[in-house]
Amino acid sequence: MTIPARDPAREQAITFSCGGAALLGIVHPAPAAADTVSPAPASAGTGVLIVVGGPQYRTGSHRQFLLLARQLAADGIPVMRFDHRGIGDSEGDFRGFEALDEDIAAAIDAFQAHCPGLKRIVLWGLCDAASAILFYAHRDPRVSGVVLLNPWVRTPEGEARAVLRHYYLQRLVDGAFWRRLAAGRVNPWASAKSLLELLARRFRSPDAADTAADSAPLPAPLPDRMAAGLARYRGPVLLIMSGRDLTAREFEDAAAASDTWRRLLGEPRVRRCDLGDADHTFSRRAWRDTVAQWTVAWLRRQSGDGEAAPSE
Repeated sequence: MTIPARDPAREQAITFSCGGAALLGIVHPAPAAADTVSPAPASAGTGVLIVVGGPQYRTGSHRQFLLLARQLAADGIPVMRFDHRGIGDSEGDFRGFEALDEDIAAAIDAFQAHCPGLKRIVLWGLCDAASAILFYAHRDPRVSGVVLLNPWVRTPEGEARAVLRHYYLQRLVDGAFWRRLAAGRVNPWASAKSLLELLARRFRSPDAADTAADSAPLPAPLPDRMAAGLARYRGPVLLIMSGRDLTAREFEDAAAASDTWRRLLGEPRVRRCDLGDADHTFSRRAWRDTVAQWTVAWLRRQSGDGEAAPSE
């Protein structure tokens, strides 16, 4: 009797070491050829490593990663999820998404050790995990592709610009907002205070500490450092964007304001797909299924087996 392709019994928990800390991973192996409903593996010798950013609840976006992993595995794609240091069931101190290089490298080592046939790894990440992927991908020749969902490019000025443009301006033409205001269900003074704070952040002048001649040089803004990572990584990219997400809008604004980002996103190796009604974590089943289908189709396109590419 064969185990159904989506049966969790196929999954295996593994532990591996990173910087002296024990990390936990879950491997979702692809079913044997005789068991799978797919006509062929999506990309022979390729596995997907799901990278996680900050701490989340198991019932939140991490549940989405579990369901995604099971769906990809059922389509013939081995998948591994893992908790990096300081989150979930892994040991160590939480270091933030900008310091995940060692964790990702250790996870790839463990994934390949558990699935020896894997020669190529696709990194898949949402939000700040997508940003972490851009910092790492160019450093590891095993990374054959990256899937980035709503990348995190947050800066104080960028956040303020996005909120002003995509929240406050939309409220001005929102009839429901004016009806709530007229009914006393909106505090105009609190809204005005919040707006003034955002305007101050959007148009703030550099602090004296920022411009002092003897001060240490400040790191480049996050969007610039992410663009540098993407420029160094020359493999294929699938960019998936939500239509109803401020993080996605902030990324679009930052990219539109940068010659480097516009050039990179215009390269043939970058394919963008937009899911107009989706929220930040693609929380509905229909949205999650669409993301999985786009990922599978893109992987098959990379392997050259003739599968149609996801529609933009």
